[in-house]
Amino acid sequence: MSGATTGMIGFVAVVLLIMARVPVAIAMGVVGAVGLGVLNGWSSLAFILGRAPFEAVFPVGLSVVPLFVMMGAFAAYGGLSRALYGASVAFFGHFRGGLAISTVGASAMFGAICGSSLATAATIGRIAMPEMRRLGYQDSLASASVAAGGTLGVMIPPSVLLIVYGLLTEQSIGKLFAAGVLPGILGMLLYMAAVSIRTARNPALGPAAPRVDWRGKLLATASIWKVLLLFAVVLGGMYLGWFSPTEAAAVGAAGALLLGLLSRQLDRRSILSGLQETVLTTAMIFLILIGAAIFNYFVESSGLPDALIASVEKLGLSPTLVLLVLVILFVALGCLMDSLSMMMLTIPGVFPLVTALGYDPIWFGVIMVTLAEIGMITPPVGMNLFVLQGVVPGLTMQSMIRGITPFVVADLVRVALLVAFPMIALWLPSGMN
Repeated sequence: MSGATTGMIGFVAVVLLIMARVPVAIAMGVVGAVGLGVLNGWSSLAFILGRAPFEAVFPVGLSVVPLFVMMGAFAAYGGLSRALYGASVAFFGHFRGGLAISTVGASAMFGAICGSSLATAATIGRIAMPEMRRLGYQDSLASASVAAGGTLGVMIPPSVLLIVYGLLTEQSIGKLFAAGVLPGILGMLLYMAAVSIRTARNPALGPAAPRVDWRGKLLATASIWKVLLLFAVVLGGMYLGWFSPTEAAAVGAAGALLLGLLSRQLDRRSILSGLQETVLTTAMIFLILIGAAIFNYFVESSGLPDALIASVEKLGLSPTLVLLVLVILFVALGCLMDSLSMMMLTIPGVFPLVTALGYDPIWFGVIMVTLAEIGMITPPVGMNLFVLQGVVPGLTMQSMIRGITPFVVADLVRVALLVAFPMIALWLPSGMN
């Protein structure tokens, strides 16, 4: 049996284990270790197992992960999400489907200081769903707007997935963050368009809320100055070269804590809860990184990436057709596993192929995260759907699935636009050193 065949068997084995509910870190680590033993001999396995975990968590760049997670946790506990939703409702609530549009806008802004899709969906869902239900919104539209809006948290920086992609592929995290801004805004606008189209065809899905006068709009805008300040300092500082990503993460975490204390929204209990959430999330990410490191050693030893490149060259497929195949693959995998697992599993084999075809690695990172977003709202393993069902009483999976299709279509339109016009993602990074 060739090494590439062994590598493909290992890939399939990991997918099957994840579908069987084995934790992704364990699945990747066990398959990687067994595969390395088969390929290189069991005597060399101990050396690799001693080296891979250390190398996975040693890079200084990983310090951005707990800091940005901490920033998001303090922002959530500090009440910033409710102010964002209130400001969005003040401007858009009087339209048909206006509260759903407001939910998408609030999710985008909260994602800009959170970086986590699951945290964004859970936080905004607790605030938005009761209000939309009170005004007669159908659960299909209301829940789908929350679940889809939550995915913007992994595109609009700071994004945990972009950080992981940058670390695994040795790309600039600052440039990846800059590359995610315009595609994130594009995604928000396409989601809003999806809500508008649905409510235009069926107004009963999302009745209009009472109009807010200009005084109310000004007051609502004034209430989000903390969010705008935090966003401007963190991302503006990175783009202008004032901070490295790690320094920006530290400034963001300290800023979110300070703003929460000044507004008296954070107390000892909420600070401890935020720190506990930071520890648990960071530990989960680091454990997956260790499992992925062992699996990456196995994939590289098998020669699977080189075999894929040689196969594509032999078939004579155009780069565009190869990209289309990868898009279909990622959408299918996103239906079976969470986005972080999908990226960890596929990057070792796919990234060398993509760069060999001449695609820009920063641009491809945005494409990959966009496809990961689709996986977060598609059954059977749409993580945002499960999270939302857990925080909203009486919400059924059937209702969410009925409403999610237009948002998936909007994401596919965004992928098509990014492929047709790569500068949507590359324009901002091109201005950075």
